Amino acid sequence: MLKWFRFLHRPIYESRQRALVRLIVPCLRASDRVLDVGCGYGALGRALMDDEACPDDVIVRGLERHPRSEQHIEIDGYEGGVLPYEDGMFDVVILADVLHHEASPDQLLAECIRVSRGLVIIKDHLIDGFLGQWRTSLIDWAANAPYGVQCLFEYKTHGDWLESHRRHGLTVERELTSINLYPLGVNLIFGRGLHYFVVLSRAESG
Repeated sequence: MLKWFRFLHRPIYESRQRALVRLIVPCLRASDRVLDVGCGYGALGRALMDDEACPDDVIVRGLERHPRSEQHIEIDGYEGGVLPYEDGMFDVVILADVLHHEASPDQLLAECIRVSRGLVIIKDHLIDGFLGQWRTSLIDWAANAPYGVQCLFEYKTHGDWLESHRRHGLTVERELTSINLYPLGVNLIFGRGLHYFVVLSRAESG
C-alpha cells in the first residue's frame, strides 16, 4: 500500500518541488548557508543546489526529527525544542510545509528566526475559498499519512499569517497567496489559493 501511495504521489511531489525551487532560488546569494527544517530525505535542498540558477557555493543543510537512511544532503537529527545551532548560524532558513504539523508552531518559528541572520522562507497552507478546510485536510492527509507523519489539520487564514509575522517581528519581503503547485487537474482542486509562500526578514537584519 505504501509503495502504491508513493507511486501516485510522485508526480505531485515532483511538481511541488520544481515550483518551490523556482520560488526559493532567486532569494539565495552566493555562499549562503541554508537550513531546510523538516527536510525529509533532503530532496528539496539537493534540487536547490543542483539548479542551474542557484548562486555559487550555496550549501543546504537539513534538519529532521526522524533522519532516514537515504539522504540527499547532510541532515542533522532533532528531537524538538531548541534547534542544535548557534544564533545566526544560517543565512536562510526554510520551512516548507512544516509548521502546520507542529503542536507548537510559534516555538519552532522562533527558533528558526534565532538561527537565521537573514531570511526565513515559509511555504505552508492557506485556508481560502469553497471547502478550503476540507480540501486542504484531504491533500495534507494523502501526502503525509502513508509516511507516518501526523496531521493536525490546523491551518491559518491570511490574517492569521500576517498576525504571526507581526508577533515575531518579521518583515514581509515577498508574499504569494496563490501558487500553481501541482499538475493541472490536481492544482485546480488542491492548489492555487490553498497554498501560501512568504519570504520574511528579521527586523534587525536590515
